[in-house]
Amino acid sequence: MLFHTFCHIPSIGEKTERKIWQEGIFNWDDALTDPLFRKILPGNISDRAYSMVARSYEKIEKKDIRFFTEKFHNFNRWRIFSHFRSQAVFLDIETSGLNPPNDYITVITLFDGKKIKTYVHGINMADFIDDIYHYQIIITFNGKCFDLPFIERYFDMKLPHIHFDLRFMLKSMGLSGGLKVCEKSLGIDRGKLKGIDGYMAVLLWQKYLEGCTEALETLIAYNVEDTVNLEKLMVYFYNFKVSELSFPHLALEEPRKKIQIASRIYPEVINEIRYEKLRFLKKGRV
Repeated sequence: MLFHTFCHIPSIGEKTERKIWQEGIFNWDDALTDPLFRKILPGNISDRAYSMVARSYEKIEKKDIRFFTEKFHNFNRWRIFSHFRSQAVFLDIETSGLNPPNDYITVITLFDGKKIKTYVHGINMADFIDDIYHYQIIITFNGKCFDLPFIERYFDMKLPHIHFDLRFMLKSMGLSGGLKVCEKSLGIDRGKLKGIDGYMAVLLWQKYLEGCTEALETLIAYNVEDTVNLEKLMVYFYNFKVSELSFPHLALEEPRKKIQIASRIYPEVINEIRYEKLRFLKKGRV
């Protein structure tokens, strides 16, 4: 979609951009080769716009993502995703509770569409600091309010990355609710992990601390599932938006339905923590 975009050019908004498309200037190549592009725009804008299109090509070659994101309104930054997908990583965390600094991150998963990397508190969490800098874009669900502040506090660092928060992106197209609700709306099946939530993830960690390694494996599998499914949500959002702009041919291929997860899922452990959660809820009603 990026090559079809003109609203990053100063003085060109979405209304003018649509007019450019309607006149048959569909992409940057058209803008640089068809004299009509300059005629569509007022004289004081046309030269600057032409120069900006040429400069945009240069910035893409240099992988200067911020050149575009700093010029887009937040609701248009999604347009860079397809072109800079290799620079993006999906991220999700689990924690020991919701109250830092008393609580801490237990598991982090990164997924770049090909590789899955998982980091566990007390095992390999320090590796995350180096690995996250391999990417320029972080994609989360509710990461603005939860994941990223927790990470920055936990590691005492500031993440300079461009951030896409799918919670708000999906809400802009009418899909609201938590991650599991959005997944269900799109027909994503979590299989054996169906029904596990954030509170149960805390219980899994506690069970691991008591010596149950199967609980840790199940927790990792749950966190990986959360992270991998973010790609499906991002692609769904991207395809919805390009179709909305009348460029349906730019839709991305849907991600693989199921990705092999290395960690095992232990149904008996899940049943135990379901019982613990139910017992806690009943106690709360007394």
